[in-house]
Amino acid sequence: MSDEEYMRRVRAMEGRLYRVAQAILWREADSLDAIQEAVFRGWMKKNGLRDAERFEAWLIRILVNQCKDVLRRRKREAGNLTGEVAEADSLCEDLHLRQALKRLPRKYCLPLVLHHLEGYSVPEVARMLDIPQKLAASRLHLARKALRRLLDGGEES
Repeated sequence: MSDEEYMRRVRAMEGRLYRVAQAILWREADSLDAIQEAVFRGWMKKNGLRDAERFEAWLIRILVNQCKDVLRRRKREAGNLTGEVAEADSLCEDLHLRQALKRLPRKYCLPLVLHHLEGYSVPEVARMLDIPQKLAASRLHLARKALRRLLDGGEES
């Protein structure tokens, strides 16, 4: 894949990369750093991509791994991830939905964002998150259920 083709494809999915990073990290600066690092790592490995049709899933997987690195680093630095607040220009326009998504555990929020907001299929979500397809489907089901409770005013359990 040429450098021009790589950058054209990355630019075409900028919004998607941002939303995925925000769903994991909730901090603008961390999200932008993770995206930049993922794009760089993808560029370094672009010639190793065997199936160009899977470019988006491949780059999102790199981004998810980079976001996990940021979370591990954050956890080491802060010792605790509780109490984080999303910045104002976060994932969704609807404040109530954004607050509910933020209250979901990340293992549920990310599949929900990838599937419902980004339009990936369950098998694609499973590949991106490196989990079995049945687990991805189960997490989606549990995420929808928990989100419904949160939006209806109940507590996530």
